[in-house]
Amino acid sequence: MPMTSTSASRRGGALLAVLWLAAALGAIAFSVAATVRGETERTTTAVEALKSYYLATGAVDRALLYMLWGSAHRNPDGSPRYWTQGMPRLYFRFPTGDAVVEIIPAAARMNLNTASEEDLFRLLLVLGAEPERARLAARAIVDWRSPAPGGVPTLFDRSYLARTPSFRARHASFEETEEVLLVEGMTPELFYGTYERDPEGRLRRRSGFRDCVSVYGSAGRFDVNSADPALLVSLGLDPGLVASLVERRRVRPFLAMEELEPLRRFAGPGAERLGIGGLSIYTLRATARLRRDDGTLSDLRRSVAATVKFLGPGFDALYHVLRWHDNEPADLSEWP
Repeated sequence: MPMTSTSASRRGGALLAVLWLAAALGAIAFSVAATVRGETERTTTAVEALKSYYLATGAVDRALLYMLWGSAHRNPDGSPRYWTQGMPRLYFRFPTGDAVVEIIPAAARMNLNTASEEDLFRLLLVLGAEPERARLAARAIVDWRSPAPGGVPTLFDRSYLARTPSFRARHASFEETEEVLLVEGMTPELFYGTYERDPEGRLRRRSGFRDCVSVYGSAGRFDVNSADPALLVSLGLDPGLVASLVERRRVRPFLAMEELEPLRRFAGPGAERLGIGGLSIYTLRATARLRRDDGTLSDLRRSVAATVKFLGPGFDALYHVLRWHDNEPADLSEWP
């Protein structure tokens, strides 16, 4: 029986509907597959981050042991087997990855509670603050930690009371470095630092105020092996000299005060404020990378840090962890 035009039209409509349905199902399948793939990659990244976190934590524990064993154990050539005063980094290779632990003595940072206004001013200038803002923030820091004269609110107090929410300066010593974020003139970018591109177009971290000061910091000499370059420049050292000094300590740290004598002869008064190690408080910042099946290191890095006070004889414990940071910024541009 010959096919009528109505029958052919119905069959064509059914075929078109099937084609549209197949296209819709294909789009749904593609969307589901893309979602599953994205979730799988996200989960893989989260698992790698967690593994890297525990690897970095283990590196901090091992570094603490190395520091406790100290320089009492020596290699046949006389070099320290584990750690000695002045060594700024320890490198560890684990079955699952590698880790670098930066050992930063409290003497590598300026004491926030004792630094002079001029020292704070010069440091803020080096960190990129405009002169007016740098002077304002330096004065506000000194005001915050100083007793209010006669209990009368200072000019800074009046500014803080006009904010929402309002508050007054503590007029007592800083207990945490983060308190500086409340003072007049301080900004998050100035405090935490930021990233900028180098001449080759790569992102490099620019230091922040928190990298150069601490409530446990030094009121005298600063550790030459781990002090931030911005802090060294603020002491009066030439930026070119600081760059050479940073390169020198990366290759071979200064382990004896005699090695600093050439600096003191031609680097000016700022060199007199340089020392090696110092104090009993250290920050151990560990950055870990997992090892892939092919032996290469993962691009994902995870950094943690512990601020530790080593205790002397007469204490039940050998050290006490003052602060722990689960996520600590670290700029290890040259991985060994």
